[in-house]
Amino acid sequence: MAVIENFNLFGERQDLPDVVHCETIEARSLVHDWEFSPHRHNHLHQFVLLDAGAGEVLIEENRHQITSGDLVNIPMGTVHGFTFEPGTQGWVVTVASELLEENLHDPEGLRPFLKTPEIVQFPIEIKRIVNSIFAEYPGRGFARAHVLRALSSVLAGLVARAIAAKDPVVSQSDHRLQKRFEALVEEHHLNHLGVAGYADLLAVTPTHLSRVMRQSTGQPASAAIEARLIREARRNLAFSNLGISEIAYQLGFGDPAYFSRVFKRATGLSPRAFRQNLEG
Repeated sequence: MAVIENFNLFGERQDLPDVVHCETIEARSLVHDWEFSPHRHNHLHQFVLLDAGAGEVLIEENRHQITSGDLVNIPMGTVHGFTFEPGTQGWVVTVASELLEENLHDPEGLRPFLKTPEIVQFPIEIKRIVNSIFAEYPGRGFARAHVLRALSSVLAGLVARAIAAKDPVVSQSDHRLQKRFEALVEEHHLNHLGVAGYADLLAVTPTHLSRVMRQSTGQPASAAIEARLIREARRNLAFSNLGISEIAYQLGFGDPAYFSRVFKRATGLSPRAFRQNLEG
């Protein structure tokens, strides 16, 4: 079975070094023969816009044809790959997920749409904002970071609006189920309950629970369960002096080696390498 690689930047392994990262489709594609194998970004959100040309995008297990005027919204953790026709032109704007989350407030309802992998036609307003981001990005003027954060926030809002116009709004009952599930995951994440276990506690079927979570966040219920454990693992590695085996046992893993495999699959780094990066 082929391994799905975890990339932190569009085709790269380094952390995002700036407020945003900007590049044209053609600049990166020329050195990769216009094809990017399936991969995912652990902490990054991407907006890919085609201005001219065409191609194909793989989103999880589904392939979609894309053409001029299409915008591909790629949330953190989404498996994706691209094949572009030679000469295709467009833009890629990459934003750190933490930066994006800072500006998302639950009552406004943007989060479910931005966390959904989606292809939409982008209006002229989005193209203008992207052009503004690309114009600001290479400079070093005063307040550059602030301006880029603000422009990225506007871009996220316009993309959420475009997706919302295409997709139905998550129902209130589904939203309540999502919140109840997330509260249970917070309470029981060390017990290693599976999707079926949480579904029993919520008195729904596992299929229904995963459908609601995928519609609300763009990922299945199992991803939320694993993400909570990984977040706890990252905290322990960053803020405690516990050994890796001790952390594994505290998190309910009976086998530290298995814990290391789960952590590396989710973050792209082994627990030891993650801690060494922090110390460095």
